[in-house]
Amino acid sequence: MAKFRFLALQEITRRKPVERGELPRCSAVFGESVFSMDKMRHYLSIEAYKKLERAMVEGSVIDRGLADQVASAMKAWAVERGVTHYTHWFHPLNGATAEKHDSFIDLLPDGDVIECFDGRLLVQQEPDASSFPNGGIRNTFEARGYTAWDPASPAFINNRTLCIPTVFVAYTGEALDFKTPLLKALALIDRAAVDICQYFDKDVKRVLATLGWEQEYFLVDEALYNARPDLKLCGRTLMGHSSAKDQQLEDQYFGSIPARVTAFMDELEHECHCLGIPIKTRHNEVAPNQFECAPIFEEANLAVDHNQLLMSTMKRVARRHNFRVLLHEKPYKGVNGSGKHNNWSLMTDTGVNLLSPGKNPKSNMQFLVFLVSTIRAVYEHGDLLKASIVSLGNEARLGGDEAPPVIMSVFLGNYLSGVLDELVEKVSDRKMSPDEKTELKLNVGKIPEIMLDNTDRNRTSPFAFTGNRFEFRAVGSSANCGGPMIALNAAVAEQLIHFKQETDALIDKGVKKDEAIFQVLRKYIIESKLVRFEGNGYSKEWKEEAERRGLSTEVDCVPALKAYCSGKAKRLLVDSGILSERELKARFEIKNEIYLKKLQIESRVLGDLVLNHVIPTAISYQNTLLTNVTSLKAILPDYEQVADVQIDEIRTISHHIREIQKMVSDMTEARKQANTISDEVKRAEEYTINVRPYLEKIRYHVDKLELLVDDEIWPLPKYRELLFSR
Repeated sequence: MAKFRFLALQEITRRKPVERGELPRCSAVFGESVFSMDKMRHYLSIEAYKKLERAMVEGSVIDRGLADQVASAMKAWAVERGVTHYTHWFHPLNGATAEKHDSFIDLLPDGDVIECFDGRLLVQQEPDASSFPNGGIRNTFEARGYTAWDPASPAFINNRTLCIPTVFVAYTGEALDFKTPLLKALALIDRAAVDICQYFDKDVKRVLATLGWEQEYFLVDEALYNARPDLKLCGRTLMGHSSAKDQQLEDQYFGSIPARVTAFMDELEHECHCLGIPIKTRHNEVAPNQFECAPIFEEANLAVDHNQLLMSTMKRVARRHNFRVLLHEKPYKGVNGSGKHNNWSLMTDTGVNLLSPGKNPKSNMQFLVFLVSTIRAVYEHGDLLKASIVSLGNEARLGGDEAPPVIMSVFLGNYLSGVLDELVEKVSDRKMSPDEKTELKLNVGKIPEIMLDNTDRNRTSPFAFTGNRFEFRAVGSSANCGGPMIALNAAVAEQLIHFKQETDALIDKGVKKDEAIFQVLRKYIIESKLVRFEGNGYSKEWKEEAERRGLSTEVDCVPALKAYCSGKAKRLLVDSGILSERELKARFEIKNEIYLKKLQIESRVLGDLVLNHVIPTAISYQNTLLTNVTSLKAILPDYEQVADVQIDEIRTISHHIREIQKMVSDMTEARKQANTISDEVKRAEEYTINVRPYLEKIRYHVDKLELLVDDEIWPLPKYRELLFSR
């Protein structure tokens, strides 16, 4: 193992930045691999283009004739760029993307070959639905599933293949992906938000949820990656002591980007820009070899597609630079993990950000309605929001001094919190006098246009207001953004619908519109105050306070996932038509299944590594010590005093080897017992209680062995700081 380690390090010292030549300006290549509206205008007739544009805006059905024209135009554009195949590109519930490639080739009756791609092939394809996670919706023998074109997300060329973003449903029509319910949630919040906007601006006809994700990730040289079976199989190191220098000096964050990484980032950004992904920001993150990139905000459906595409592109480009990308939430113990902050807001078709304070009482009143409704949504559905982001990897990341805790709370800042508290004091159930109403509107009008300058940010908050958007900071780095975006948009839409109903009820009773809005605002502020928290989310006191407030403090993944089965979740997602009851239950079971299988893999990999790599290395070192003690005994009468350190180490190594072997045996037996449970959810609970603890216990004894055996066992993470020495 030591030889393997030094060969890896030797390889790294020879690495140089991979130069790809001078790359063109981003404005010159942006979207060149995307079948955008501009390209549609060039390849479609004016009539077909306008018909398609109208269908996309209104969400109406595209008829077969129009689909044929779009397919023909899409093929002509793609073939001109050397494309030979097409695929329906979708997001199954395993968190990755999926694609089945078909060539444009077809046979005529006389045997001649032609290139064919029509509306039927564009609109629908049939991949196997039984081999993807389905939560019991499909049996193994029921293989049929369908992908259906999503016109709202443009087709693109990737690896000489025309990729068509689609939804993925079972033969029964039930959703087996993230996109299907996401589109329904976005349509719901569109309708709900437009209804509220009509109080303030009759010109608003559409509201889009926007998303700007921040993607954190680690880069590791492929030589070191290949030296770590746990990194390759689990995405994280299951054991290994930390480097003497990690992030203690905090000199990594925003530091100078290493040359090899800059070359990787340059090529990644170039490919992203060609694919229409508006990457804007890049920088070093806190941990060694940790980095971040972020785009300009986009419509949420497109942003989710782009994040999935970014992650796959990132892995492909990294290999060309002799790197591997780690998207695991906690790849290394002892240093910061990675998240994916979801910056969310709402934008009208008139260009107004509904979560951005305005310049007058009317616009700020509208801002307060959307702000307070979002806060109440987090209060009402905090458990579901937590369930949407928990996973085995995120379980290891959340709650440390690097990521927000799993307690769902909202941070507003002292200034804005004061505005809400003042509104509660000044509004009452009784009829307001003209002077009171005028004073209140004037105070509302004083809300600054840019809140960012009037309050600090709180990195310990899982859901923070940051001036003109909410930042959902608890999302994991490997996650599909679609999951939390479904929960968030559905929850906010529900509150907006309720707000409209309660306000209209007051208006029907003769209360003036502005006064009715203020009264409902006051009610919502009071009801949701328990979820607002401005302090340190890491503190023990906050956990105790949160429990007193009745907020969920559950930290384990499996219990947290039960929120999917709650009556609240069913009323929110099933009654609104976003998911059927069976689809909701399937998602609960799939997340449990993924958690269980990843924990299974980790426990099996750990058992294999300690038995076949760690213990043999420890025994080899122990034999060296025994030889040394035996030699000393042969020449020194007082050898026991001279060799007391070696003798103690021999005993200590034997103790840790014995403990490791016993724990691996006990862990294997616990796994076998858990595997006899037929119910997958109960089996996941059993793994959490009786299998998972062994991983930490075994790691403890391995760490002790490593202190004795020094660096003979693992080349990583001890040598992380050498990765970018050139």
